[in-house]
Amino acid sequence: MTIELLYIQGCPNHVPVMNMLRETLDSLGREDEIHQVEVHTKAEAEAVRFVGSPSIRINGSDIEPWARIAKGYGLSCRTYLNGSSYGVPSGELVRRAIMEGIGEDG
Repeated sequence: MTIELLYIQGCPNHVPVMNMLRETLDSLGREDEIHQVEVHTKAEAEAVRFVGSPSIRINGSDIEPWARIAKGYGLSCRTYLNGSSYGVPSGELVRRAIMEGIGEDG
């Protein structure tokens, strides 16, 4: 399974999301590597379809379905829809995305 954490420098939610990812993987008995990808420029953001910091992708797909078809890219903070907008995804959203990724790997 490929796990990417895309972020911009200075993002206050980068480390909390990294910790959440690691804790979720640990709770599932997984040792998958988390590839951290720092996005530096608007051109890079467009090239990698970066919808905001931090973004989690499992096997190339964003953990939120809306972000998979988004067209607005750039160097900005991201909010997740956890009942209200917040800069860190819910633990359930992360866990579900990882479980789907495990299923894709067969």
